Amino acid sequence: MNKKLFWQSTLFLLAAGTFAEAQQPKKVPPIGFLSTATSSSMTTRVEAFRHGLRELGYVEGKNIVIEYRYAEGKFDHLPALAAELAGLKVDVIVTGGSGATRPAKEATKTIPIVMAQDIDPVGNGFVASLARPGGNITGLSTLSPEISGKRLELLKEIIPKLSRVAILGNSTIPGNAQALRETELAAGAFGVQIQYLDIRDPKDIETALQAASKGHTDAVLVLTGSPYIQRLIPDLAVKNRLPAIYFDSTPVDAGRLMSYGVSFTDLYRRAATYVDKILKGAKPADLPVEQPMKFEFVINLKTAKQIGLTIPPNVLTRADKVIK
Repeated sequence: MNKKLFWQSTLFLLAAGTFAEAQQPKKVPPIGFLSTATSSSMTTRVEAFRHGLRELGYVEGKNIVIEYRYAEGKFDHLPALAAELAGLKVDVIVTGGSGATRPAKEATKTIPIVMAQDIDPVGNGFVASLARPGGNITGLSTLSPEISGKRLELLKEIIPKLSRVAILGNSTIPGNAQALRETELAAGAFGVQIQYLDIRDPKDIETALQAASKGHTDAVLVLTGSPYIQRLIPDLAVKNRLPAIYFDSTPVDAGRLMSYGVSFTDLYRRAATYVDKILKGAKPADLPVEQPMKFEFVINLKTAKQIGLTIPPNVLTRADKVIK
């Protein structure tokens, strides 16, 4: 083979190799999404997460793949679901709440975990501190105890003669003790007595509401971080014409009176920014946990009418959403 032919052949092989590499499909990063809830109840939050990804240039099914796992309210299924995601070797696991984060943490010490929400990441033992998480977990916190006092303030505005409020919460949930202290401070300022009812099991809810009714309670306030209380609280509050305020708008959409709290859709949208940073090489240990930035106030006027309550115009104008 002459020298000219040799170099022509060499250049051809190099070009062919480069072309073959260019034709190799780029790896589509797989991420896991783990939730304690049902897929239907998570629709709005999941769409907010997808929207956040789209804003950053990720299109599901094209340049990113999401493996969804829902426990459908069966907490005992979570360890297996978390292990399944870890076994798929996803690049990131996004979790919705401490109930999902804990089994994900137990399933892997290496795969990055992004909390879309957590009442108290430090208290739950997921991160060393908000500024320096220190492990394979980071994300967003819902911890904002002062909003419990704001909820009491809203109750006082719509019920000027408010004198006694039943507080429903679970003392085993990190963050609730601080939220209760904030509520007590607000109660002292407003001259309102509070009756704290500790609910550690769903079976305790009906008994607690009966106790509240016997205690001549004027209203009910559900503490942040008590999702099953909020989900399972019966219509007894409405039947007893008892106003109730929640930390999430989901019950209000389903017919409860009102809610004031963190915007969960905003948190899930912001969770996408963590996924983006991690896929680009950032380590969870170096990404500070962010706290809530957006809050929302929702009122259901149908329910207000049903329990014979008139919402003052100045309160209505401050609502982010009014259900008529």
